[in-house]
Amino acid sequence: MDVSVPLVVILGAVVWVAWRYMGLRGWHIAVCLLFGFFLAATSAAPEIRQLVSVLVQSVSQH
Repeated sequence: MDVSVPLVVILGAVVWVAWRYMGLRGWHIAVCLLFGFFLAATSAAPEIRQLVSVLVQSVSQH
């Protein structure tokens, strides 16, 4: 996926805003990171990657 680094930066910014202004706790962040890490090792990872790619392409065309 060509947009992996900018997408990671955007998602990181969203997590930072949620942590700073919405009361997200440190352990919530840790659970989300672990969930993403283990989800990437499953057989669903290619489908999720493809879905995110399609969504990013559809948003970037508008």
